[in-house]
Amino acid sequence: MRRLIGFTCEGETLAATLDEAPGTTGLLIVSGGNEIRSGAHRGMAMLAQRLAATGTPVFRYDRRGVGDSTGHNGGFLSAEPDLIAAVAAFRHAAPHITRLVGFGNCDAASTLALFGRSAGFDKVILANPWIIESFDDLPPAAAIRARYAERLRDPRSWHRLIRGEINLRKLGKGLGKLTRTAPAGKDGLAMRVGDAIDAWGDDAVVLLAVRDATALAFAARYRGGARVMRFDTASHSFAGAENGDALYAEIVTALAG
Repeated sequence: MRRLIGFTCEGETLAATLDEAPGTTGLLIVSGGNEIRSGAHRGMAMLAQRLAATGTPVFRYDRRGVGDSTGHNGGFLSAEPDLIAAVAAFRHAAPHITRLVGFGNCDAASTLALFGRSAGFDKVILANPWIIESFDDLPPAAAIRARYAERLRDPRSWHRLIRGEINLRKLGKGLGKLTRTAPAGKDGLAMRVGDAIDAWGDDAVVLLAVRDATALAFAARYRGGARVMRFDTASHSFAGAENGDALYAEIVTALAG
């Protein structure tokens, strides 16, 4: 059974959804970016329904200023109070839970890595963690490098270049980024998130969509020891039946572990 729940966080009212189930391990899903709790293409809602059908209670919520929740959207780095309040609301609504696992994609994964311990999670599943501090309007260098390597292997790209169909100005900006280092102090988020993931030890699992720009940026910077599972997809949100099945299987494995 799915029911709607309201709870408070620093004077604001947050909206949440609980997919009820009898299991004692609960999954709390944190939405990434400004995404509402149903997720891209309703992916998180469908994932919750599927997990609940096999016995796992699942809680999803909109942080302050997003979706049906009131307040100001301060971004993922200011979302620790929201996370702590969501955990309390989940435990209140499902008091039979004895073990709590968090799942988040993109900057929601970073939120969980950074603040999950203080919120009371036992384990976290981190998909495509966000570590990018942009100083221009281009994708991260790792994503540009991978994209150019792919195009160089494709004869159609050479034909487009010869016919003048490729934007040379855009190409030049991308090549320039590959040789340019980030401004001083712009690498702090990557180090902070990486250190936070390592602090979880065996209680963190990282999932990467290997052709996604965010995942490429993370893989290029992270040198820690967390268990990393890779999906052969470019879909940041694990869209489509095949990606959804693979994501579901990894989450079930993490919940059981």
